[in-house]
Amino acid sequence: MKKLQRTSPTVYLAGPDVFLPDPEAQFEFLRAKCRARGLVGVSPFDGGANLLGSGDDVSERIYLANIELLRKCEAVLANLMPFRNATEPDSGTVFEVGFAVALGKRVAGYLPERHRSYEEKVISACGMSRDARGVCWDRSHGFMVEEFGQPMNLMLSRSTALFGDIDSALDFLAEGLRVA
Repeated sequence: MKKLQRTSPTVYLAGPDVFLPDPEAQFEFLRAKCRARGLVGVSPFDGGANLLGSGDDVSERIYLANIELLRKCEAVLANLMPFRNATEPDSGTVFEVGFAVALGKRVAGYLPERHRSYEEKVISACGMSRDARGVCWDRSHGFMVEEFGQPMNLMLSRSTALFGDIDSALDFLAEGLRVA
């Protein structure tokens, strides 16, 4: 009887890393961490989108290529660090996390300051005030601040396993993707 060869589980590497000055070096770093756990890291660049043409054409090709990669990978490792502001992750990464969760993929996010609550981050970035009922409002934008003690907005903190570092997030993914 012929023995079936099992391929290593694939992990889509989501995050604003594509905007770094040397994103390929970062993705190679992440791929090496994946390989050490028997996983295959897949970067958004692996979709092979043609980057020539108008902004609309290029962005559509990147979108479709990334969606296809997300569909093919078994899991997602998401860099949820604050991006371009003090509190919120990259919106593209948040979309990819939501898409993967909707597909039933295993998702792990990593972010610095995992121990700080979302409200602490918003309050330090925007200031805060409390109304007569004790509800917290950010001074910069006038929105209510959710005070649930989570490290991120509840839609991320309830749908995604969150870790303070890459290694812990990858260990979680590797453990869950093991098949005896």
